[in-house]
Amino acid sequence: MTEPRVLLGVVVNAHGIKGEVKVKTFTESPDRLGAYGPVTTEDGRALEIAALRVAKADEAVVRFAGCADRNTAEAFKGQRLYVARTALPEPETGEFYHADLIGLRVDDPAGENLGTVHGVHNFGAGDVLEIAFAGGATEFVPFTDPIVPVVDIAAGRIVVNLPRDADG
Repeated sequence: MTEPRVLLGVVVNAHGIKGEVKVKTFTESPDRLGAYGPVTTEDGRALEIAALRVAKADEAVVRFAGCADRNTAEAFKGQRLYVARTALPEPETGEFYHADLIGLRVDDPAGENLGTVHGVHNFGAGDVLEIAFAGGATEFVPFTDPIVPVVDIAAGRIVVNLPRDADG
């Protein structure tokens, strides 16, 4: 079994002519992209960040070691950048890494299994959990305390109060 990895960013484009790339970051702050050691690509290739500067709230300009020109930088476009989950600090109480939530069992308040967490998304209005139900259907639910009152990573489960239909 391979060690779990956490997606920290994705290369969106080359930047300038000196081998830099723009990276959309998924870290709390873009400058944290280089804080956990080398990043790896989807295929496992290790990349050392030689230089990094914050471009805006969710973007950094990065130069990888050995990348000295635009042509080389353009080859990185679309690359997802990961680190091993063990490289990250433990989250504070009430905070969670998305990677730790995916795959957790989803129970209702009575303890009945509903399915699993299939994904964690943020479309601009806050985090939502994508629940994959046993029958194959999926549904998005807000990742808020009233809807998800229990997150027990150690037990491998969360509890979800599914919103009721207005007619229901």
